[in-house]
Amino acid sequence: MPILKSNAWTQIREYFLIAAGILIYVLGWTIFLVPNNMVGGGVTGISSIVQYATGGAVKMGYTYFIINVALIVAGILSLGKSFGGKTVFAIVLASVGLNLFQELIPVDSPFIQTFVLQDNNKLMCTIMGGIMVGFGIGLTMSAGGSTGGTDIIALIVNKHRNVSPGRMILIMDVIIICSSLIVPSYTADGGLVPFVDKILTVVYGLILITISSNVLDIYLSGSRQSLQLFILSRKYEEIADAITHDLRHGVTVLDGEGWYTKQPCKVLMVMIRKSDLKLCLRYIKTIDPDVFMSVTSAAGVYGRGFESIKVQVPKQEPKQ
Repeated sequence: MPILKSNAWTQIREYFLIAAGILIYVLGWTIFLVPNNMVGGGVTGISSIVQYATGGAVKMGYTYFIINVALIVAGILSLGKSFGGKTVFAIVLASVGLNLFQELIPVDSPFIQTFVLQDNNKLMCTIMGGIMVGFGIGLTMSAGGSTGGTDIIALIVNKHRNVSPGRMILIMDVIIICSSLIVPSYTADGGLVPFVDKILTVVYGLILITISSNVLDIYLSGSRQSLQLFILSRKYEEIADAITHDLRHGVTVLDGEGWYTKQPCKVLMVMIRKSDLKLCLRYIKTIDPDVFMSVTSAAGVYGRGFESIKVQVPKQEPKQ
């Protein structure tokens, strides 16, 4: 009895979220970071270093795409084919977008000159760019994709170890940003960036990845938060069937007793993601408008369909 949801719609929604995340990510780089010769982390950071070193002859999108091809293979082997398909989609969009939007919004455009480069406000551009980059990566990851590069490495490590993606990306990005000191950089008009300015660029780059990694962790912790539902309804069987068959969530039926009425009752316990709450509530209200239920946050939910327990179990020594 599918009421509201279909697998096709779920796929469309996920790819739409990935496209939206990539758009935000690319605009963050194009509008705020590239005009100021900023260097970030990951494959995009490497691509920006190559673009600045060649005076814009090699656009970021080309380097970004080439480096990510090898990393996609590693992601597919570790995270599955569905991850690979969504990540290929995200990487192609990002590669095209990093080149296309630099043509649509060039550095010498009135918009960039007025709102970005005026008064040389690099700190504000770093903050805005970091927020957009972190939010774009988080939106893409929450839909099962990745912007590639260090994101893929971070997700692979996060699958096997209890290390946040943001922290992994932060460590790798520091190394990439500091490496920009040994590579010459040229501005859009062909001028060589002085070494003193490159030191300031590294400082701004470290601020950038700090902001983006924290925004990423905040977004992912919110979208992946788990909730616990207790549902009391005379139509508990219909609600349990709908949640199990249509929403693909497990349901546990508990025996209860209303202390005021002294009547036995059934209580449904359901664990869901926060992002699925609205859809679940809509299902339940459709079946029983008079349902009584409570929703609480769960500090951690481990098992099938949720997080895996990422701790090392000491090996037992064989008995002599």
